[in-house]
Amino acid sequence: MATTTTRPTHPALILALVSGVSFMLSLDIAVVNVALPTLQTELGAAQSELQWVVITYGLTLGGFLLLGGRAADLLGRKRIIVAGLSIFTAASLAAGLSNSLGPLVTARAVQGLGAALAAPAALAILTSTFREGPQRTKALGIFGAVSGCAASVGVIAGGLITSGPGWEWIFLVNVPVGIVLIGLMVRSLPPDRREARGPADVLGAVLVTSGLMSVVYAINKSVDHGWTSATTLAFLAGGAVLLVLFIACERQALSPLLPLSMFRRRTLTAANIVAVLVWAAFFATIFQASLFMQQVLRYSAIQTGVAYIAIAGTVVVVALVFAAKLVQRGGAWGALVIGQTAAAIGLVLLSQAPVDASYWSDLFPGFLLVGIGVGLSGMALQVAAFIGIEQSVAGLAGGMVETAREVGGAIGVAIVATVAVGHSNDVLASLGGSEESIPTALTAGFERGSLVAAGLAVAAALAAGLLLRPAEMATRSVPSRVSDELAMEAVAGD
Repeated sequence: MATTTTRPTHPALILALVSGVSFMLSLDIAVVNVALPTLQTELGAAQSELQWVVITYGLTLGGFLLLGGRAADLLGRKRIIVAGLSIFTAASLAAGLSNSLGPLVTARAVQGLGAALAAPAALAILTSTFREGPQRTKALGIFGAVSGCAASVGVIAGGLITSGPGWEWIFLVNVPVGIVLIGLMVRSLPPDRREARGPADVLGAVLVTSGLMSVVYAINKSVDHGWTSATTLAFLAGGAVLLVLFIACERQALSPLLPLSMFRRRTLTAANIVAVLVWAAFFATIFQASLFMQQVLRYSAIQTGVAYIAIAGTVVVVALVFAAKLVQRGGAWGALVIGQTAAAIGLVLLSQAPVDASYWSDLFPGFLLVGIGVGLSGMALQVAAFIGIEQSVAGLAGGMVETAREVGGAIGVAIVATVAVGHSNDVLASLGGSEESIPTALTAGFERGSLVAAGLAVAAALAAGLLLRPAEMATRSVPSRVSDELAMEAVAGD
């Protein structure tokens, strides 16, 4: 037995390592957004195909996160996080070497699989290192701040890299960073404890991922074929059938991917519902704002990246300085209501941007308010999801909250992009389809999409107040015996 890697590790180092992993994985959700126009030109992709570079990663990541969380609990968190990082790093190399859209989207899918293994393991390692209370709240605050600002930093980094060495290095830069993180994880993380083992529910992961993919594809195709077309309805029906089969599979599986008893944890369930809406609004905003600034306002990639400093800087300051205090005083639900109300107001402001928008008067105020929303919401969601969660299912809980984040982001991009493209096409047709009218049509699409994103943020604020608030208050008073019984049911399966 090797003993050279079992030395005690300071909790601060573990926090730094798992935060670094989370930052890299979250960064890759948004880092390609600024490069989308360049990818469209160099790879010959259609406007409606661009979203798949973003959506494929998010859906694969979201679809397999539950499997990753379950694997972390059953097989060991250190083992799974190292395996996930290895897959992610290899897929990043493949993405950077892609010369057409097909191989790039495939590599993004594999990236998502690797991230799905690593992300919940990272969160479970953190929660097992810090006990529930002020220390965990502070650690989750730092972790949430890092994760929350990663998307904003991603678009800045994407602009710098695309304007510099080229879009390929958006992915290739992950290779040395991934290798370093893997080495530090192997050396520094404590050895895994032997947990109860069970069969991996691969079928469940495939069913839920395929079902979500089918639904999102139907949303995407509704632009070209309409909602009542046979193509759209077939994919919607197919997705619904696959998701129903997933639920049936979970009821029968010996070791289910998602034990249905997990939904009896009211705070975790409410937090996941809110998370879907929060990240749907945010990632959709990043996606369409990147296209608006470059295609309409004619910003360069680097100018677009720098424009997002308003969001990134605000997220960091709010998450590190204000979020933890607000959560401790008013609860996670209160921080979410305030944050998502601010985000909704910011998105309404963005929906007023004209075709010749000025950054400081038309974009900056909206970006600032969106940053406040993400800074408060990212940390509050992490805290809410782990209230009363037992260590035996911490990886699964982490997988659930990360699944809500990624699936919400992917669905949000699909919905908002579909609405924006459809409205742009209608406006372009009404203006005669001339080349001079394209900026006006794209602006109209951006405005309509921003209103839809604002609606998602409003829904998130309402869900936080109506669902999360009573659940949070009730969960904090649940006797530990009840929590232990729920944990036993989740580990054993329904």
